[in-house]
Amino acid sequence: MALWGGRFSEEPADAVFALSRSVHFDWRLAPYDLRSSLAHLGVLESSQLLTADVAAKIRTALQELTREVADGTFIYKDSDEDVHSALERGLSEKLGDIGGSLRAGRSRNDQVAADLRLYAIDAMLQTSTMIIALQGALMAKAAEYSNAPSVGFTHMQHAQPVLFGHEIAKHVHAFNRDLDRIDDWLNRASVSPLGSGALSGSSLPLSPEATATALGFKRSAGNSIDGVSDRDFVAEALFLISLVGVHLSRIGEEWCIWATTEFGWADVAEAYSTGSSIMPQKKNPDVAELARGKAGRLIGNLTGVLAMLKGLPFAYNRDLQEDKEPLFDSFDTLALVLPAVTGMVATTEFNREKMAAAAPAGYSLATEIADFLVRAHIPFSTAHEVAGKCVARAEAQGKELHELSDSEFFAIHPQLTPEIRTVLTVEGALTSRTTFGGTAPSALARQLVILKSEVTAFEANFSAKLAAFSGMMSA
Repeated sequence: MALWGGRFSEEPADAVFALSRSVHFDWRLAPYDLRSSLAHLGVLESSQLLTADVAAKIRTALQELTREVADGTFIYKDSDEDVHSALERGLSEKLGDIGGSLRAGRSRNDQVAADLRLYAIDAMLQTSTMIIALQGALMAKAAEYSNAPSVGFTHMQHAQPVLFGHEIAKHVHAFNRDLDRIDDWLNRASVSPLGSGALSGSSLPLSPEATATALGFKRSAGNSIDGVSDRDFVAEALFLISLVGVHLSRIGEEWCIWATTEFGWADVAEAYSTGSSIMPQKKNPDVAELARGKAGRLIGNLTGVLAMLKGLPFAYNRDLQEDKEPLFDSFDTLALVLPAVTGMVATTEFNREKMAAAAPAGYSLATEIADFLVRAHIPFSTAHEVAGKCVARAEAQGKELHELSDSEFFAIHPQLTPEIRTVLTVEGALTSRTTFGGTAPSALARQLVILKSEVTAFEANFSAKLAAFSGMMSA
C-alpha cells in the first residue's frame, strides 16, 4: 500500500514506480523495521497518543508479523513500493485502519535511517565473529610453523631470513586493527534518528531518547536534519569492509605465489582448490584468487556511495536509496569470502624443506655482515658498503657469502675476521633478532602469547555486544 498520494490525482507511471521501487532489495530490513516499530509504539502509548487497548492490538499484530516475516509466511508483493509500505499493508490486513496508526510522529526518512543503522550494526557484529575465526586459523598456522625458517621479502626479492610463523602472524595484527576500527565505528554508529521525522522533528509529545534506549542506541540524533540525512555510518562501514577486503586480498596474493610450481611452498587442500575444464593436472588456488578479486568489488561499493553522497544538499534526498545495495553487497561478499579463506588457511600445508632452502638464498644474510661490523664500532654507512662488496665478490664467483675464504673477507675489510662465519647462518640470523616484534624464536613466542590475549579480548567484547543486540531484537 502507498504511504502517500492524498494530494495526487494520478498514479505514478509504471516507469516511475519501477525506478522508485526498492522492496526487492530493502526487504532484508524488515526485522529491524518491525523492531523499531515496536519501540515507536511504546513511545506513542506512553505519550497517550494511542490508547492502551489500541496499542495492545498493534503490539500483538507486530509480534505476529515478526514471526511471519521470519518464517516466510509474510512476504512483500509486487505492488509494494518498499519495506515500510509492505509491512504497513501487513498490519492493515490484520487490524484495518488502526494499522496505519504507527505512522504518527515518524517518516520513512527517519524510519529507514534507523533500520539501516540496526542492520549495519548487526551485520558488522556478525562480520567481526568471522574475522576472529580467521585470526584463530592464522594463529594456529603461525604456531605450527613457529620453528620453520624461510626467507622474507621486500620488493618481491629475498631480503632476510624469518621464521615462517612470523610471516603468517603479521596478518593477525592487520585484522586486530580492523577489529579496533570496527569497535570505534560501533560507537559512532550508535545514534538513533527516530524522532527526527521527515527532517524537523515532531510536534507530538514523543521521546526520541526513550526510543533510542529501547533499540540499544547510545544516544539520539542531536539534529533532526542530520538525523535523516547522515550516511557517514554507511560510508565508514564500507571503508572498514574494504580494508578487511584488502587484507584478505594480500593473503590471497601470498597464497597464490606460494602455491606456484616455482615456489612450491604451499600445498592448498583439495577442498579449497578447483580444477581445470581442459587441463586435468591443474589444482588452482581459486579461493585465494577470489579473495584477491573481491577486494575490487568492495572498493567499488565504497567509491560509489561516496560519489553519491558528495553533492547532496539539505536533508533527505531520494539519492539515499542508493546506499543500501552497496552496503548489503559488501557485507554479503565478506560473508562468502571470510569462511572460505579461513578454511584455506587452516588446511594448507607448507613445505618446510623448500622454505628452509630459500632462507639463505639471494644473499639474504648480507645484513648480518653489516651488523657484525657495527658491533665492532664501524659506522653503519661503511658497514653497509663493505657488506655490498662481499655480495659483489660472491656473486662474481657464483658463491654464497659463507663460501668466501677468510682471506677474501679480510681483503674486503680488515675487521672481517674469521668470526664472521658465526653470523653467516640462518639460525644465527634468526636467533639474534630478539627485539620486540622481531623474528627470533623467543620474540615470536612472546608475540603469539600477546596476540592470543588480544584476540581473546576482542572475541569477548564482540560476543557480548552481539548477545546484547540479539537480546534487544528479541525483546
